[in-house]
Amino acid sequence: MTRENDTKSASRPTGLFYALSAYIWWGFAPVYFHAFMRVPPFVVLGHRVVWSVALLVLLISFERQWPDVRRVIRDRSLRPVLAASTVLIAINWLVFIYAVGTDRIVESSLGFFLNPLVTVVLGMVFLGERLRPMQWCAAFIAAAGLAYLTIARGGLPWITITLSLCFAIYSLLRKKAPVAPMTGVFVETAILFPASFAFLLWAHTRGSAHAFNTPLTLGLLSLAGIVTTVPMLWFIAASRRMPLVTLGFLQFINPTIQFVVGVVIFHEAFDRDRLIAFSIVWIGVILFVLDLVRRSARAISQSDVAAVTVMAEPE
Repeated sequence: MTRENDTKSASRPTGLFYALSAYIWWGFAPVYFHAFMRVPPFVVLGHRVVWSVALLVLLISFERQWPDVRRVIRDRSLRPVLAASTVLIAINWLVFIYAVGTDRIVESSLGFFLNPLVTVVLGMVFLGERLRPMQWCAAFIAAAGLAYLTIARGGLPWITITLSLCFAIYSLLRKKAPVAPMTGVFVETAILFPASFAFLLWAHTRGSAHAFNTPLTLGLLSLAGIVTTVPMLWFIAASRRMPLVTLGFLQFINPTIQFVVGVVIFHEAFDRDRLIAFSIVWIGVILFVLDLVRRSARAISQSDVAAVTVMAEPE
């Protein structure tokens, strides 16, 4: 037992490196997708799916995980869950691409700040999980921030709501499906592959696939598989080496970087109403993190690591 604990402790610096790499990569993902502002979002999504499948085929072959893929495909009980998760991840990717392409990175970052809080609420509603008092308080305060933004702007911040809700439901579904992360993402993208490939061919024949107009754009789009898959693999590697409670702290690196990218690099508007709304949500996030700290300290004192809700981001 001691040797096992020593091994885990020794692997934690490596796990921290993988976790930081994944979250920082996701945080700067808008910089990559911002290069395709003149490319229709559905075309970008199509390339993201096609190139992700191509890369995952190579990785699954290298890892010799095809038996697991066949098991998942043959399991009829998993099909409805994976079909629903496929729709959700497609919506999430498309909305994120649209948000970046329309200079709404700040709005999308708010969705990723809210995502962990939405997830714990859905866990209470659908899985019967109990929220601790500080979690209730954090969720209520974050909801108040979203409500303020809705009233102040005269309309629902649909990008924020869609990104936070879609991936929270996606995580909930994947919790119910005993599927390895890489296998699950491959099956989901493989389901989307035929329609995505057919759409790209159709767009090319119609002359609307801007990716084919310049070699540079096509070359950049061909990197979509790497941009999508590499951080996911880093996150998986981190989750195997680090306590989930630590990943719970680190997951807010992603939306923080996205927020900075939107405001500093792309000079998106950040007026008084947004400042107030974000400040309220950040208070909720701080309470959420403090709850993780308290829970972690209690778990350590009992020589038991508590599990918290952490998931890979969907960008």
